[in-house]
Amino acid sequence: MSNEPMLMLMQAAPAGQSGGTAAALIQFFPFIAIFVIFYLLVMRPQQRRVKEHRDSVSAVKKGDEVVTGGGHIGKVTKVGDDEVEVEFAAGQRHRVVKSTLSDVRRPAGSKPAND
Repeated sequence: MSNEPMLMLMQAAPAGQSGGTAAALIQFFPFIAIFVIFYLLVMRPQQRRVKEHRDSVSAVKKGDEVVTGGGHIGKVTKVGDDEVEVEFAAGQRHRVVKSTLSDVRRPAGSKPAND
């Protein structure tokens, strides 16, 4: 009789298989930790900035100074649902889509329209 079948059986079924799931969790912990840190340091603050920008653009009102996506600065003269009319110079007015506004500058001492 040969001992080869016995050796093959011993190699096929290792004795310590009960800790397999714990070992897998320990191996994935660094990836989970990196994702949590990435979320807290990058994604969450970016989502907050996007929300603040969306709120300020939706609350734009007549008299606010705005900066367009192209860098033009002007004063809002009329507000619509999706568009605003911006006066860039005396008598030079353009309709601008609200989503292209990159910044809303309120005059000193005024409060936002939603407050």
